[in-house]
Amino acid sequence: MITLQYVPAQEFARTRRLGTDPVLSTAIFATLCRINTLYMIARAGSGHIGSSFSSLDIVAWLHLHELRGLETGREGARDLFFSSKGHDVPGLYAVLIGLERLPFEGLHLLRRLGGLPGHPDVGTPEMVTNTGPLGMGISKAKGMVRANRLAGREGRVFVMTGDGELQEGQLWESLAGAAQARMGEITAIVDHNKLQSDTWVSSVSDLGNLSHKFESFGWHVVRSDGHDLAGFGAALDALRPLTDRPKVIIADTVKGRGVSFMEHTALPDGEKYYRFHSGAPDDGSYQRAVAELIGTANRLLGEASAAPLVLEGAPKPARPDLSGAQRLVPAYSRALVGEAERNPRIVALDADLVLDTGLIPFADRFPDRFIECGIAEQDMVSQAGGLALAGALPVVHSFACFLSTRANEQVYNNATEQRRIVYVGSLAGLLPGGPGHSHQSVRDISALGAVPGLELIQPCCEDEVAQAVDYCLTRAENSCYLRLVSIPCQVPFRLPETYRLERGRGVAVTEGADALLFGYGPVMLAQAYGAAHLLRERHGLGLRVVNLPCLNLVDAEWLAGEIADVRHLFTLDDHYVSGGQGEMLAAHISELGPDAGTRVHRFGLRRIPACGQNDEVLRAHRLDAESLAADMAAAMAGGRPN
Repeated sequence: MITLQYVPAQEFARTRRLGTDPVLSTAIFATLCRINTLYMIARAGSGHIGSSFSSLDIVAWLHLHELRGLETGREGARDLFFSSKGHDVPGLYAVLIGLERLPFEGLHLLRRLGGLPGHPDVGTPEMVTNTGPLGMGISKAKGMVRANRLAGREGRVFVMTGDGELQEGQLWESLAGAAQARMGEITAIVDHNKLQSDTWVSSVSDLGNLSHKFESFGWHVVRSDGHDLAGFGAALDALRPLTDRPKVIIADTVKGRGVSFMEHTALPDGEKYYRFHSGAPDDGSYQRAVAELIGTANRLLGEASAAPLVLEGAPKPARPDLSGAQRLVPAYSRALVGEAERNPRIVALDADLVLDTGLIPFADRFPDRFIECGIAEQDMVSQAGGLALAGALPVVHSFACFLSTRANEQVYNNATEQRRIVYVGSLAGLLPGGPGHSHQSVRDISALGAVPGLELIQPCCEDEVAQAVDYCLTRAENSCYLRLVSIPCQVPFRLPETYRLERGRGVAVTEGADALLFGYGPVMLAQAYGAAHLLRERHGLGLRVVNLPCLNLVDAEWLAGEIADVRHLFTLDDHYVSGGQGEMLAAHISELGPDAGTRVHRFGLRRIPACGQNDEVLRAHRLDAESLAADMAAAMAGGRPN
């Protein structure tokens, strides 16, 4: 196992006392922050290096030289900075830790329970707002300005946006009103690194002349090299006296800046995908990158006549053993290509997540039937509606948290036209826990469950994925929403060889006569399977665990047969309890009129999801096998689940 290196607090304190010119001191500070950003992401096992590195020079300059505290003399006056794109938060954390505005131990707790969330959250000191779907930042800044004006407070608001983020409609909606209200307090900074999640911004939805676009909405515009610290400082100086309108700096940056082989300018000619957008680097890449950053830091320290860096190290944490784990997204990818081979009407649409939704094989095999829509879910879903009206069978892809909510109105509109569309939401459910609540899709069942003619389905293993794709594309009469867990999962059970996915029906994966649990998906069914083992081993209780992949409908006759003579009924949702499968089943069970002694206990999320490692998050919500077994045993003994 390799050792990960980081810059300790005393080195930040030493370098801040050097007294060199602002440009050199900021370059040193930003390089130290890059070393620690790389450390945090490597230690956490996930994060966004490229986006953090492209904006780090800007974030460092703002915090060292631009943001004002209370020196204006008016109570409450304070400048604020936040990033609307959110992916760059490891870099922001590194800056705040280096300035002692966050506790140094947070460096070791990125994406850990009780540590620093994977995306900004106001529960963390110095985080001004939460991020979620992109495009919200300037709207939130406008609200802050209005509140400041009402309260008689001074203070500027600096908002970082990504360039891919400019594909979101809300951002453009926000511009005109800011100009009309003469919000000179707002300075937006576009981190114009030319790459979005998947590929080049220009090849997805070219932004054209950004300066002219912002100017047409009434904004002051300047353009700057985001890595030329003196030039960026001069751009801020030029904008400072302009108070009659909102301002924007279009900062040309390089994704992965600071590590030569991570910089997007190092991509080979014709390379379609950027490798370091998300995820932790492999060991070899980490060692090369940290060595290069240390070399840069020591060179800059030499220019300041200072001693070389003294770093500290920590062993890289062990990762879970994934041997034998099932991967549902690749299984989906194979099944989709197979169906498309047989059905030329199938067209796949993607919202800048082709790497995460498993669409590269489809795009390579059927380039004329693949549509990259960019970061514009509403546009994508309405395009799918047009395709369906014209006779195609569109299959729409994004993360579940964005697809189900950002484009909910468009999904409903499509449903009223009664044409078949298949929606595929990846990254569904509570896990992975590291990205945080903005990406933990635990309300999509409730958001889509009432859409007429839309069947919601979640497979529990690779075999059921293939059956679900077949059902959605060849057997279902209605539109479907296919909910996919993205993480590799250990699946400790096997579906019966005779099992075939049928509308509103499921199948048992354990046997037991004392209680019955309905669940779905690989994460929660694996925990239920483990809980069944613990209940039998510790309490002599038999739990029948039933996989029910249909999330918003059930066959009443089948359900009546399953619950006959069952005293204790449990449901387990990878979702909020409110609006989940359990709520749907409880309503149907009440209509069946079960025995008066039958009780339904619903397990699932009852609060905003925690951020942390997967096992930590399951335990925090009492959805791990140990907690489930304890709570079910208590319920069967006459108590109440915790």
